[in-house]
Amino acid sequence: MIDPLTVAIESAHLSGNLIKEKIGNILKEEVNQKSFSDFVTKVDLESEKTIITNIKKYFPNHQIMAEESAKDYKKSKYLWIIDPLDGTTNFIHGFPFIAISIALMYKGELIIGVIYDPLRNETFYTEKGSGAFLNGKKIKVSGTKEPNSSLIATGFPFRNKQYIENYVKIFQQMLYSVNDLRRAGAAAIDLAYVACGRVDGFFEYALSPWDIAAGTILIKEAGGVVSDFEGKDNYLLTGNILAGNPLIHKFLSDKLREILGGFDG
Repeated sequence: MIDPLTVAIESAHLSGNLIKEKIGNILKEEVNQKSFSDFVTKVDLESEKTIITNIKKYFPNHQIMAEESAKDYKKSKYLWIIDPLDGTTNFIHGFPFIAISIALMYKGELIIGVIYDPLRNETFYTEKGSGAFLNGKKIKVSGTKEPNSSLIATGFPFRNKQYIENYVKIFQQMLYSVNDLRRAGAAAIDLAYVACGRVDGFFEYALSPWDIAAGTILIKEAGGVVSDFEGKDNYLLTGNILAGNPLIHKFLSDKLREILGGFDG
């Protein structure tokens, strides 16, 4: 039987070929608005179809959770969690931070993660217990120890306006505590960059499982720590996520507790 990791990488690369051809050349009629500040393009749909078709070719009985498909998947030992184009707004504008994110869960536990940046031809991948890799080379989280030396990635809660007030508090206080903050607009890229040490930590409100599943196992296999805002493992359910090397993750967790005075939202 073919290795699921090989299939995940192959599927991501097939999808990436479609995306590279269209970035910056998307037509207005190929873009639809799902909700406020939330768009889907013809390329998102084609990418998802390509990935699912390739996975089903090898694993017809596996279930799929994907961003643009129906979410009424059945319970299964094997569940693929797919974001066919993370950073759709970036893609529409030709802003070069986009990725394909594919993860595989077995009996509720993440076992495979692949994040592919087609514009830089960077493939981040992992299989549980095997470490994390970028284009064949092993990667690890940064060794940054001091928060004031750290570079932290984040994302704005643009789809969830109820979090904006708390987010602004966090953002303001973080600016006084870290070296700098970055917002690329693609959580999969942010998480991959934590895994390879390009940024030291990451936090964001209200993400979806397909945004973060692959990235979280990558970070753990690269020696990092991932949690929700309460320090628990419910980030796939809540979408509230903290990640970083062990010391920076602790700083982020402590800082959020200080700023918010608890975790009621």
